[in-house]
Amino acid sequence: MALELRQVYLDALAQFLEAAAVLAIVAGALFAVWSALRSMLQRRDGKQIFDQFRTHLAKSILIGVEFLIASDIVGTVTIDPTPESLGKLAMIVLIRTFLSFTLEVEIEGRWPWQRNRKRDE
Repeated sequence: MALELRQVYLDALAQFLEAAAVLAIVAGALFAVWSALRSMLQRRDGKQIFDQFRTHLAKSILIGVEFLIASDIVGTVTIDPTPESLGKLAMIVLIRTFLSFTLEVEIEGRWPWQRNRKRDE
């Protein structure tokens, strides 16, 4: 009984994390659009508006991906670990981590080990 109850709570937590991921991405996209429209009304430079839009959107996607990775990890706790299920989880986490890494490079404009460098160097 306690094991089944644990399963229900972990499933609910995984679903909550997935919903948080979608919410983060959608809210971030709406904020990016709103911010870009506001900047257009202030007649800012088009390149600056575009760069700001991409940065806001990428940050929201990055947050969403982090929530999805957490959801995948919690989701695997709820299943019986078989080599096939663990292999699928490893691939999903690997792909999402790679996406997260590339988004961070896109946002920062440099590799993570180059933290002391400026974006345009």
